[in-house]
Formats: sequence, structure tokens, C-alpha cells
Amino acid sequence: MTEAATRRLPGAPCWVSLIVHGLTATEDFYSQLFGWEFRPGPEQLGPYVRALLCGKEVAGIGQLPPDRHLPIAWTTYFATQNADATAESIRSCGGTVAVGPLVAGNAGRLLVASDPTGAVFGAWQPAEHLGAALAGTPGTPVWNELLTRETASVAKFYQAVFGFETEAVVSADFDYQTLHIQGRPVAALHGVGHALPRDRGPHWMTYFQVADTDEAAARVVELGGHVLQPPREGSSGRLATVADPEGAVFTIVRPPGS
Repeated sequence: MTEAATRRLPGAPCWVSLIVHGLTATEDFYSQLFGWEFRPGPEQLGPYVRALLCGKEVAGIGQLPPDRHLPIAWTTYFATQNADATAESIRSCGGTVAVGPLVAGNAGRLLVASDPTGAVFGAWQPAEHLGAALAGTPGTPVWNELLTRETASVAKFYQAVFGFETEAVVSADFDYQTLHIQGRPVAALHGVGHALPRDRGPHWMTYFQVADTDEAAARVVELGGHVLQPPREGSSGRLATVADPEGAVFTIVRPPGS
């Protein structure tokens, strides 16, 4: 377990959030799955709570207005020192800024955007709220990965906007690039071609650490969610892809040696 409430380098994933229709029911699901507790957060975009583990903030959940019917999905936020400059860079590189930049109380400033392929992500300029304050323990985000058709063109977008260095896997049948900041891997791009779900399109996937992947997958089902890809061994550990009762997809993983 590590304390993570430090100011991130620009481009580093710093926060994940989810906007849903049923806030109370969603709180109950994640509370029973991950042991999260909740307290109110900024409500500039409507009712919003921050999820806590051991009293430390690890994620955010908000509620959609009743008349809004947007896809329910976890959103990865990348740190920025200047949300306005990031917004301009996103637009100039072929992306779209959908929300903001706007002020979230005393916490900081945010924007929500999509890359040229349509994958949604956020950028966070911290003030009082630096991002996730705990890492390396079950119930915390452990990795963020973009699932897209191919990585070559979209990698240029993220390099230009956030300054990532990239490291590609040299393989004829595996399209994967790791994003680095100052030599440290922080996220990845995974080109899956026609295996990309047609009903979702390119999207960022949040990985949450668990103590036991098989038990956590069974618990997801007990709580009304679904297992989309059953537990399996991978390079990042034993993992499974699941969805909560409102359809938000995420990956649960027990990292090697944890």
C-alpha cells in the first residue's frame, strides 16, 4: 500500500470517475465489491461523491441528470498544469473537448474530451485535490489502457498532447504501445483491430486491483453485474473484464506477487 496524494507529472493518470443514473445503487455495488466508503465532492456537474479506502480518496462517482442518456463508462483523467493549454492542444491535434475547462470548486479544473478515434478521457489541473491518494492495495486503480483499432496514429495524438514517450511491442500480430513519462510506464495503447466491441468503439479501460480475481468476478455477478471475459492469466497478472449493473466496463486484476 502506498500513499499517492502527490502532484503528478503532466500526463500521468491521476484520477478515474464514473457518471451513472443511479448514484445510490452504484455506491452500494462498489462498496460491497471494493470496500469503498463515500463522501460528497464538488457538484458543478450534479451530485458527486468521492470513494475512499482507509480514509483516502481513490475514485469519483457522479449522477447524470434524469434527461441525459450517455454511455456509462469509467473515465481516465490525466494530470495537466494548464487545462486551457491542454484543451487547445487537444483541438489542434484533432480531438474534441466536450466539457470545460471548468472549475470544480476548490479542488481544481477539469475537462472531458475525446481523441480523434472517439475514445473519451479527462484532464485534471489540480488545486486542493491532487488525485487518487492511495495505490497498491485492493480496490485502487492500478493501470489505464486504451483499447483501439490500431495504435500508430492515435499514439501521435497522445504524444503531442501530453508529451508521452512510447515503447512499442515489436510483433507482427500484437499491436501494443506503453506510454512513459521520464522513463516510467504510466499507461498503454492496445490495438485490437476487429476485436474491438462494435457497441463501444475505442475506449479507455480502468484496471482495479483485487486480492483474488476469481472471487471478485463471482462477487460482481452476485451484486448484479456481469463477467465479460472470465478470469485468465496475463502479463499483468490474473485478470477478468467485468461490468457493473449499469454497464460500466472495467478490469479486475491481481498483479503478480501481490
